[in-house]
Parts: sequence; structure tokens; C-alpha cells
Amino acid sequence: MAQLESIILYCLKQLNKERTVYSIYHLLNGKKSSQTIQDAHLFNLKKFFGIMDVLTRETFNQRIETLLNQKLIYKVKDQTFFPTPSGDLFLKNNPLLRELNGWEFHQLSTLFWERLSLLIQVASNFEYHETNYVPIQKNKDVHIWLKSTLKDMKVSKNKMASQIYAELLDCFSENKGLDPSVLVYRLTGYQQIGLTGTQLAQKLSMSYYDYYLQFVHIIHFMMETLRVNPDRFPVLSFLYNGLIKSNELTQSSKKTWQLLTKGYSLEHIAQIRQLKLSTIEDHLVEIALNIDRFSIHEYVDPNLQDEILRSSKSAGSRQLKLIKAMVTRASYFQIRLVLAKFGDKAWS
Repeated sequence: MAQLESIILYCLKQLNKERTVYSIYHLLNGKKSSQTIQDAHLFNLKKFFGIMDVLTRETFNQRIETLLNQKLIYKVKDQTFFPTPSGDLFLKNNPLLRELNGWEFHQLSTLFWERLSLLIQVASNFEYHETNYVPIQKNKDVHIWLKSTLKDMKVSKNKMASQIYAELLDCFSENKGLDPSVLVYRLTGYQQIGLTGTQLAQKLSMSYYDYYLQFVHIIHFMMETLRVNPDRFPVLSFLYNGLIKSNELTQSSKKTWQLLTKGYSLEHIAQIRQLKLSTIEDHLVEIALNIDRFSIHEYVDPNLQDEILRSSKSAGSRQLKLIKAMVTRASYFQIRLVLAKFGDKAWS
């Protein structure tokens, strides 16, 4: 399988030559910058945000070089690429993993996995009345969560393993395209140690990165299924309890938002925080992306907002320079703010 290549090709197609290839690297890594967060929204790439935090720049460069050598992409200009017809065909023959939802789950996936793997280990040892074993997870918060959760579960220790097994079968039956072995071989139970990601990738004859994507994919699928149908999974649904995605604002933007809600002007906030005005403007773009109740009318007249959106759509581009040439009275900051607030809706 070539999942990483498919994702890169898809992202290049969505970016439409308007960003460098490294915007994809930052997206997959989940970089908390205003630009990366804005790109995730504007180009409808939120599902890939943060799904590959293990990806190194060196490996990413190697994949780009491979795509070039195989003539699946061509160079538009320095660090900017676009799929060739062969690349489009490759993407068609190697479809994307549909259950990925990085924007919602990338911060929670590791904790969900730690809870799941520890719960199954404990249930498996309950089944065989074994009390002398080393917990597979070292995270003390996960241990505390499990001790508390076991008290709330309305399932006896003797029946817990069979109940979890039945719920896992039911969960995976929702998507016949998934390969549960990607996750199951990782599980530790009674007198059995799960494989590491590297070991399982070798066992399944996959590259580590393609395996990792498959693993993240199945975790995201489980999280969404449990979130939507908690009553159907009385034991597994506990895994999702208390998992709350934190606000997507960066710490610096949060401080700007707090001052903004107190009525301070952008110039005053810049003085208070001893930051450049352009940095505060970056924060506003991030706020516009993440906080629905934030109105941009104070910064961009509604008529100008409409003009910017119409120009972007008619040009078939989100390139600031191109839109600026069409709407000369708008500043770059105003264009960015409008695209952040409404850009994805205008293109849908």
C-alpha cells in the first residue's frame, strides 16, 4: 500500500500550486502555526492535520523525491509541485483512508490507545485470574482512569473479556474495509505481549509510515463509532469518556483573544504584549478560524468581505497576491481574515 504517497498527492492537488510542499509536511505534523491551521481549513485538509507527527523531514523529502522520479508529480517552481496525469491515476488506484479525522482526534489518539490497550490487558488477565503482571502502559493517569472506570462498569470481571470481544467485533463490522489485525497484533493480554509498530509493519510487509497511517485510521474509526453510538458499546464507550479536544488556538493566540474580549484594540494589544502588529493580526486570523462567535465586521466591511470572496471564487484561487490584484482596496490582512472566516464556505 502507498497511503502516504496518496495523501501527499491529494494534498498537492488541493493546494493547487498555491503553497510549497512543506505546508503539507507541517500539516501532517500538526504544526500549531496560524498558517498551517489556516491551510487546513482553506484547502479542506483538516482530516490530515497532525496524523503523522512521527514523520521526519528527511523521510518526507525522500517521498517527494520518489514521486518526482516516478513522474507522479512535476515541479511548478521552487518547492512547489503538482500531480501529473500519472499521479492522478495513482491516486485513483490508491484511495485515501476515509476514516481519518486528524482535526478532531489527533490530540486524543494516543490517550485513547493507551486506555484501550490497558483495558484489554486487564480484562484478559481477569479472565485467567492472573494478578501478577506488568501493565503495558506506564502513564499513571491512564492507570487512575482505569481504576475509576472499572468501578463504574456494570460488567463483572468474569464477563468483561467476552463483552469487550463482542463489542470489538460489532465495532469493526461497521466498516468491512478495515483490517483489525493492524490493531489486534499490538494488543497485550494474558501471557502474550503485543508487537511494536515496527515489528507489526514488518509482519504485514508494509513500510512503517504506511502501517502507522493504517493504525491511526483504525483508532480514528473506533473513536468516531464510539462517540456516535455510546449506548451500543456499554464497555468500550468508557474509553471515550472525558476525552475532550482542547481549543485549537495556540497559547499566544489565546492571550490575544483574552485581551480582545476585554475591548482592547489591536495596536494596544501589540503594545501590551510587546509583539509586532503583524503578529497580532496572525492571531486574529487564527481566532477567525476557530471561534464561530468572533465577528470580523470591525476589521472588514461586509461589502468588502463579499467582494473578496467573489474574487477568490471567480479566480479559482486562494492566493493572496492574486486576490489583492483584483481587490486593490483590501489589505492582505483583510483578505486573510475573510478567507479564514468564510473561505471554505464560499468554495463548497
